Amino acid sequence: MTPMSPVTVVGGGLAGCEAALALAARGHAVKVVEMRPGKGTPAHQTGALGELVCTNSFKSERPSTAHGQLKREMECLGSVLLAAARESRVPAGSALAVDRDLFSRAMTRRVEADPRITVVREEAKSIPHGPVIVATGPLTSSGLAASISAELGDGGLAFYDAIAPIIHVDSVDRTVVFEAGRYQQEADYLNCPMDRHEYGAFIEALRRADVYDGHDWDSVPYFEGCLPIEVMAGRGPETLRFGPMKPVGLRDPRTGARPHAVVQLRREDRAGQMWNLVGFQTRLRVGEQRRVFTMIPGLHEAEFLRWGSIHRNTYLNFPGCLTVHGSSRRRPDLLFAGQLTGVEGYTESAASGILAGVNLHRILGGEDPVLPPTETMLGGLCRYLREAKPDSFQPMNSNWGLVDPLHGGPRKKALRREALAERADRRFREWIVDRQIMPALAAVP
Repeated sequence: MTPMSPVTVVGGGLAGCEAALALAARGHAVKVVEMRPGKGTPAHQTGALGELVCTNSFKSERPSTAHGQLKREMECLGSVLLAAARESRVPAGSALAVDRDLFSRAMTRRVEADPRITVVREEAKSIPHGPVIVATGPLTSSGLAASISAELGDGGLAFYDAIAPIIHVDSVDRTVVFEAGRYQQEADYLNCPMDRHEYGAFIEALRRADVYDGHDWDSVPYFEGCLPIEVMAGRGPETLRFGPMKPVGLRDPRTGARPHAVVQLRREDRAGQMWNLVGFQTRLRVGEQRRVFTMIPGLHEAEFLRWGSIHRNTYLNFPGCLTVHGSSRRRPDLLFAGQLTGVEGYTESAASGILAGVNLHRILGGEDPVLPPTETMLGGLCRYLREAKPDSFQPMNSNWGLVDPLHGGPRKKALRREALAERADRRFREWIVDRQIMPALAAVP
């Protein structure tokens, strides 16, 4: 095969878009197969490429954070996600948050404008022949999932994701809700303060609220980073107050004191009309969501633009059925990318898509696939996927625990994270040069 071999990318999500553009930039004709809008999913609302279905935030851009460092590495690889996100961003303090509609339009435009990419709107009911990257995400259709299972000899694992409600800003009581960021940072969040009595009543209501039946919820292996709010409430009365409802760094202007607990709202759109309840992923019935969430101070008359919901999420047992770089053990030119591989999070999925594109290009050109150094965030994530125990494998997102530890160095946590980030950035750039990996965007005509 030559470097100009035609390639198929199945899935038009974040990982699929990044993989397609990475391959096109390296001279391949790419066919992107996306089943939407002809066949929808329980979570998607449109047929746009790169549609966001959970939060509208790509998390922090600060280099000393794990997600900030991953973004720096993605920048080196020429990430289209970062370019589209910065074009459609909304204020969110140090986080990179976007207007969902503007973001998906920007992603769609970039993919469809590339002369080497053809987007085909049909369901892939089996794995295509020839060089392929499968990046169908957690909502892979049943036909394709069966084909993947037959190829890999593993049925994968399943859990359920929950997404948070969105409300209209005009329905927020601004005599109660105040604008502020933690520790006097940018006032990009709306904050609903609770006193001890209000918090206790809210937790009790959450614990007693009715959820959708039809599943054995007690046995659902939720990913810890996306737990439904009522599941967290069931773990103990203080769990939420030390989690998404922590009041640290905030002062209620009415009292000048720190609230007992806080529900934060983050904007969904650039105009600031839609706001989501941060960390309030849920599986409550719609009527229960209205009853319980309107107990939140300042949200008594809330107009809900989107209710929280649940959807099935499937991922592969990466260490049990894939090679170290994410390919089928029987078909070297069949690679997997995105959340289907067990990475959790938008940027993690997108980064794995870029890397899959780079490695499929190398494989087709007769070169060995590559993985970043384990001092880097992407390299640490790749190591987790390949070295985790197959019998207890769970999805993972970026965190500093994935990278090689510092020997010596600063004792203070903040300074240590800065040192880890500086080392990761240096090692990633050295790896890019050493492996002659060009950024995808630099090669787009």
